[in-house]
Amino acid sequence: MAGERSRYGLLVSALGAMVLAVSVFLPWYGVSLTAGGIAFAQQVGEQVASQFGNAALQSQVAGLHASLGTLAGHQFIALSAHQALKDMNVILLVLAGLAVLDSLIPLARSASPVPAGGGASVVLLGSIAAICVLYRMIHPPVPAGNLLAFSLREGAWLALLGSLAMIAGGLWPRGLGSPEVSESRAQASLSGLSGWTPQG
Repeated sequence: MAGERSRYGLLVSALGAMVLAVSVFLPWYGVSLTAGGIAFAQQVGEQVASQFGNAALQSQVAGLHASLGTLAGHQFIALSAHQALKDMNVILLVLAGLAVLDSLIPLARSASPVPAGGGASVVLLGSIAAICVLYRMIHPPVPAGNLLAFSLREGAWLALLGSLAMIAGGLWPRGLGSPEVSESRAQASLSGLSGWTPQG
């Protein structure tokens, strides 16, 4: 029993890898205008209105400037990892796919106990994925000119959760949840309480 890998742990790792793969296509960052971006938009609007517009257009631009000032910090679009992280999203999908294979193939081969080597690399795959996700959470991509600001959305948190589930499943205690271990523990408890050992 000590040399067996937990089937429940492999299932948790596979589920975490699937969550990681799905999270790549969910919103990771909310995009909003910075104060500098609003000032730049106002400056461009004034230049266009002064060069090509009449008094009516200039008054409309002035009204637009007032409404732009209220948009600072408000998200107007969301970007997924697939859109914002051109290379990282491929890495995360590959890691998730390898983890799913490494977790499910040992389970699909046989209903017998899973050997200790089954799913052994899922901890490494989950650790690499977690490092990649944490890096992009702490250091999101910075748009040129600092006109836009990125804030974290639910996709990034789901990706981190999936990566940690991959690691947790790989480190799952070998006998936890095993019917054989549960039965032996129950028999040991009964014998300790009554002094009687059940006969197999």
